[in-house]
Amino acid sequence: MIYKVYYQENANEVPVRENTKSLYLEASSEREVRQYLKDRKISIEYIQLLEGNYLEYEKNSPNFHLENA
Repeated sequence: MIYKVYYQENANEVPVRENTKSLYLEASSEREVRQYLKDRKISIEYIQLLEGNYLEYEKNSPNFHLENA
């Protein structure tokens, strides 16, 4: 399954929408995504499962770079 993770780079600051970044991970569960990212110093805002047409749309984005958990 492919997940889109919305995050802030600095975990010590208050989240600001304009600073939200995203990354894409292939993992078997949301728990695996969180486990994979736990050592990064980021503040996770939201983890979204991508499926169907939305996944196809995201794959066409120039920012789509898939990581494996």
